[in-house]
Amino acid sequence: MYHELEFPGRPLCQSEPGYVRYVILETAFRAQMDCVQSMGWRGVSVSDALSSPIPSSVAITFDDGCETDLLSAAPILKGINFGATFYLTVGFLGKPGYMSPAQVRQLADLGFEIGCHSMSHPYLTDLDRDGMRQELAAPKEVLEQIIGRGIKHFSCPGGRWNARVAEAAREAGYQSVATSRNSANSAKTHAYCLGRVAIKRNMDLSVFGRICRGQGLWRLQLTDVAALAAKRVMGNAGYDAIRGLLLHK
Repeated sequence: MYHELEFPGRPLCQSEPGYVRYVILETAFRAQMDCVQSMGWRGVSVSDALSSPIPSSVAITFDDGCETDLLSAAPILKGINFGATFYLTVGFLGKPGYMSPAQVRQLADLGFEIGCHSMSHPYLTDLDRDGMRQELAAPKEVLEQIIGRGIKHFSCPGGRWNARVAEAAREAGYQSVATSRNSANSAKTHAYCLGRVAIKRNMDLSVFGRICRGQGLWRLQLTDVAALAAKRVMGNAGYDAIRGLLLHK
């Protein structure tokens, strides 16, 4: 799971520590893709991973719809014949640092898969049924009109997922839902609860390689358990407030 890429002379979409920790240098992303290729592996889209899984492959995904998806990530991936899925937040389109509808069409025309990341990036688990419908079904229709083809896959903003989210996504016509839970996926994984591993700033390349092979994920899964317990006790707002204070320190 990737977000924005950074390169010299270009300001980031956001500057909060909680956001920046998920921003990867363009040079680091290139090195990571070279690492995947050097292992004899291939980067694929979510559709390819689900329809024809290859053992030596890793699904590459981007969230939010930053302009660097098209300016940086797409050329790097295209140059080594890797696929990827770009989950877009419709309400971000056209804002500074994010892709315009025309750029989204360009990205899709390059052969990359477009997915949905909601309308306005809320925590879906905080919404009622109507709110979920507005955040899942409505942006799907907008993106389909922009690119002229179906949108099959959805990713949860902030990784907030539960059974209600999965059901709402199924009713909206999606074929899968990606979470932010640190787990590898197999043929037995439920399509509406796919795991993903966030690739964070300054991640060591050896650690990245192990993640691609699904090794050592238990350490990250322990943090998932702790975070989930904290969110249940404090709620999403309380959890974010404490997390924000800790990251600033």
